[in-house]
Amino acid sequence: MVANQLGLAELVLIHGPEDALADRGLELALAARSDFERTVLTGTELEVGRFSDAVAPSLFSEKRVIVLKDLQDVSSEVSEEIQDYLEKFESDPNLNLVFLHAGGVKGKGLIEKIKKLKAEYIPCEPLKKANDKAEFVKSEFARHGRKISPSGIEALVNATGNDSRELASACSQIASDTDPKKNFIDESDISKYYQGRVEATGFDVADAVILGDVKNSLISLRNALESGTDPIMIISALSSSIRSLAKVSDVPKHVKSFELAGKLGMAPWQIDKARRQLNKWRPGMITFAITELSKADIGVKGGEVDGIFALERAVLAIAENVARGGAKASV
Repeated sequence: MVANQLGLAELVLIHGPEDALADRGLELALAARSDFERTVLTGTELEVGRFSDAVAPSLFSEKRVIVLKDLQDVSSEVSEEIQDYLEKFESDPNLNLVFLHAGGVKGKGLIEKIKKLKAEYIPCEPLKKANDKAEFVKSEFARHGRKISPSGIEALVNATGNDSRELASACSQIASDTDPKKNFIDESDISKYYQGRVEATGFDVADAVILGDVKNSLISLRNALESGTDPIMIISALSSSIRSLAKVSDVPKHVKSFELAGKLGMAPWQIDKARRQLNKWRPGMITFAITELSKADIGVKGGEVDGIFALERAVLAIAENVARGGAKASV
């Protein structure tokens, strides 16, 4: 890390496609430099010479931070200009540079040069795993001085799906709106936040189906479809939940969830939830559910005249099967 007399890195690289993490990294970098004069440049709009002007020595020796967003989108001429600067880089305790790059191969040469100068590196990789999203939610609430229960995390992640920016926004709003005297924010607070939303997500449908709640399975399905949820996403949510059941069904019940998290690629709360859900599932029911979802998948992709009916048929078949305790499940 190139550090100046204030203990701050003179070069910061925020790198990766996850917008919410990049936003957070930039926010923290600028907060640490709140007394610096700030200049923000954007790669798509940057003209030749503008970067050089911005980093030129100041006559007044004021502390400055230059932020360059969308580094991957600079023109080849501007890229050469920045590379020339980095090759001749000289430490200046009053000048900090923060580069943001969305990942990918564009601008890879610039990334390597910045890394070689031992810049502070802030990775922003996608939040793909459930435990990654859970940790993100915990850290967001901690950043706002609040705590959230495992069930609250589960409810919030399910409500927002894969939209990390919506997740970050929800964390901020819920932390602000919830009674400050409450020690832990929980699923009731999440439900209150989303109260009044008509739409249901694919995970709402999945939860009802896996519990064998036939009535709410159909209600959630119809609400999700009416609010514009893609049928494919509903099948994906159901498949994801059933895969979780399959993973958990193969591990000994006495092994604690936190010990299994790394091996299964699941958060401990997700493992605990799947274990509770498995109490209603009997041998052969997972195979039955996978078969029904495969038929539905073919149906919604054009294999049947009415794809929505194919999805509804699968949802109903699985939910009824769970409700009956797997009486007609495949062996």
